[in-house]
Amino acid sequence: MDAGGSELFESYEQDYEAIKVSITERLNASGSQAGEIKKQTLRAADREIDEANEILQQMEMELLNLPQGSKTRLQARMRAYKTDLERLKQTLKRAQTTSRSTSDRDELLGGASGGMDLDAASMDQRTRLLNGTDRLAESSRRLQDSHKIALETESLGANILSDLRGQREQIIHTRNTLLEADSSIDKASRTLKGMARR
Repeated sequence: MDAGGSELFESYEQDYEAIKVSITERLNASGSQAGEIKKQTLRAADREIDEANEILQQMEMELLNLPQGSKTRLQARMRAYKTDLERLKQTLKRAQTTSRSTSDRDELLGGASGGMDLDAASMDQRTRLLNGTDRLAESSRRLQDSHKIALETESLGANILSDLRGQREQIIHTRNTLLEADSSIDKASRTLKGMARR
């Protein structure tokens, strides 16, 4: 982790920017499409929006591991990303509302190559989603490790405090013993002096 943020967070940002571009391109392309081709494009955009939302959730989790200075700056970027995604969701809803359900057989056959492109895009999405899931698992492991270290540190601190209390009691006991010994020595000394005078 560097002073400005996290490599993992920056990786999520790159994934988010890439998928945002893909969503925007699909929504723009759907404007000139019709029938089943358009519906497939909008479904693909919907899946990518879900994936983008998951990436933002992973970014929020990674923020928990960052120092306060970096966290404050990156939270402002997170708000901008969420605003972008919300705008894309609204655009998708409008496109779905105005989409016409004209999926005749000729259009389906004519759109076969487009369907193949969408299948390839779905595979790419699946790969990115798996990579994102792996990074999420890594973040979870790091969070659990941090929690474990905190608990171990707390336990160690409690043991040290207990040892210090024991040492303090030992020192007090030793001091009391020395004081009693000094008192006994003084008494013996006075007794010896009294006997010497006789």
